Amino acid sequence: MTSTFIRTVPAILALGIASIGFSAMAQPAPTAPGIAPQPTATEKVKDGSKKAYDATKRTAKKAGHATGNAAKKTGNAVAGVGHKTADGMRSAGHKIGEKVPGTAEHDAAKKP
Repeated sequence: MTSTFIRTVPAILALGIASIGFSAMAQPAPTAPGIAPQPTATEKVKDGSKKAYDATKRTAKKAGHATGNAAKKTGNAVAGVGHKTADGMRSAGHKIGEKVPGTAEHDAAKKP
């Protein structure tokens, strides 16, 4: 055996072993199937802000509908009270007119 052969064999053997080690390190570690990776902090913040935006939007929509319904009910109540007041004033005017001579109500009250 020559001295060059004796020097090259360990070098070739060392390179071969090193290449096996490097290829094993380059492969990703196997992950368990069915387990999703944990979200990062940025993803958590994005998801949380989207949920908060959706909740605010949903609540604002509900509040808008509630305000509209309350306004309709209030308008109906005010109109009802106004009509009752006007009817009461008319009936009071008719009663006063029955007592004043020369009015149509006074003449109508005397006929029966």
